[in-house]
Amino acid sequence: MLRALEIRDMLIIDRLDLVFQPGLNVLTGETGAGKSILLDSLGFVLGWRGRAELVRRGADQGEVVAEFDLSPDHPARAVLREAGLPEDEVLILRRVNSADGRKTAWVNDRRVSGEVLRQLSDVLVELHGQQDDRGLLDPKAHRDLLDAFGELGVQREAVRTAWRDLAGKRKARAAAEAAQSALRAEEEFLRHAVAELDALNPEPGEEVALDARRRMMQGAERIREDIAKAAEALGLNGAEGAAGDALRWLEGAAERAEGQLDQAIAAIGRALVELDEAGRGVLRCLEALEFNPMELEAVEERLFAIRGLARKHGVLPDDLADFAEGLRAQLTALDRGDADMRALAEAVTEAETEYAAKAEALSAARAKAAARLDVAVMAELAPLKMERAVFTTQMRRAEPGASGQDDVVFQVATNPGAPAGPLAKIASGGELSRFLLALKVCLTGTESGVTMIFDEIDRGVGGATADAVGRRLAQLAAGGQVLVVTHSPQVAARGAHHWRVEKRVEGEETLSTVRAMTGADRVDEIARMLSGERITPEARAAAEALMEG
Repeated sequence: MLRALEIRDMLIIDRLDLVFQPGLNVLTGETGAGKSILLDSLGFVLGWRGRAELVRRGADQGEVVAEFDLSPDHPARAVLREAGLPEDEVLILRRVNSADGRKTAWVNDRRVSGEVLRQLSDVLVELHGQQDDRGLLDPKAHRDLLDAFGELGVQREAVRTAWRDLAGKRKARAAAEAAQSALRAEEEFLRHAVAELDALNPEPGEEVALDARRRMMQGAERIREDIAKAAEALGLNGAEGAAGDALRWLEGAAERAEGQLDQAIAAIGRALVELDEAGRGVLRCLEALEFNPMELEAVEERLFAIRGLARKHGVLPDDLADFAEGLRAQLTALDRGDADMRALAEAVTEAETEYAAKAEALSAARAKAAARLDVAVMAELAPLKMERAVFTTQMRRAEPGASGQDDVVFQVATNPGAPAGPLAKIASGGELSRFLLALKVCLTGTESGVTMIFDEIDRGVGGATADAVGRRLAQLAAGGQVLVVTHSPQVAARGAHHWRVEKRVEGEETLSTVRAMTGADRVDEIARMLSGERITPEARAAAEALMEG
């Protein structure tokens, strides 16, 4: 519910504070007094697109603050949560329009975008008028309105769920078909590559091991000749043989040398032991360097094959095994593709059947709700002096979607036998107002905590018809909140709360003010609406009679 509206420096309003109440709130006043400015200001703080120039002449900026009461289950709370905004029992919207055209908005003291304001507007306020194309006159909203009237939320959600399931299965099938097509295009390559990799069968770490073995064998080939020469130089034909000869010669002379050769003989003995050990070590090395030249060729051939495949497929040699496994998986998918596609097609068919059943059930429920709505609206049209008009809810088959397979359009014929057509095109101003009101009376209760605003919806009607309009507006306001801008005394008399919008001139500036009407002031205002500028006793009596009736 709209609790308060504060306006500062907007058009011809310098300062205005309004406190609204539950029930029917009536705004009256002469044409041009500024009633539309109040709606423009409310629309501004709610993010509606309206006039470009709103700031009062001479002011630096204009500002509007709107306060709304929120029930615990008010849909505005979901919008606040989605936007990450704080929740409270009172929702405060504030928007500033600077003189240079910049607009800044806050919700509960948090900066927000105009889009957030418009999302909140959709669940806070509902505007109805002869120029309204956002509400009842918008054919795009008629299906939702019918569903709300028929309380078809459960069926609609079932259809939405079935559609999501169907869309998901169709997407999966399409993705599988695309994947299969791509695999078929690569089938020859896949089979050749897998065969090539299987034949080679590379293992992780094998390239490093082969490279090390290759380098060792290549090095051995270069040094083996030198090691063999060293072995010969150390052996019996070399140092060891010469030292042995020297030892024998010295031992033969030792007896005659009287001990002078003992140390030399001992040293040569030790040297012979070391030479023997050195020779054995060299021989062991030679044995280790023994290899089959064909082995080097085989190692090099496999090493180059592994590296060549890695370059061919753009992977590291150690990743070839995993790459081969991936190719094998693709081949497996290709080979079982037909079976998978059959399973996916069956799943899509089942989902289509499920969706069709739920969509048909929703269509049937909509048809029944449409028939009830037609009867209800026709019943409301009679008291509004439109008993000869015909209202019909037209349903036609539409492209299936999340909301079902129906298009819904409200159509009217102002007289029996006349062609039916959309509300906005067939009905005149006064007729349109009454059609909208009848519809709204029938559809009321489908909103939760929405403030309804009717902008001169009684235009073009008077007398008993205007009285019927007033009674239905009061009916709509029962248990909720309705704001109506009216020129009709019959409607004004039904208001629970009444304000008069007036113009005043201060110096060379025209300003608009709003005054609460109570008691005798309210009687005089309704009398003025009945008789004009001069209020007669008869007009006062008529005003009192209207208010009592």
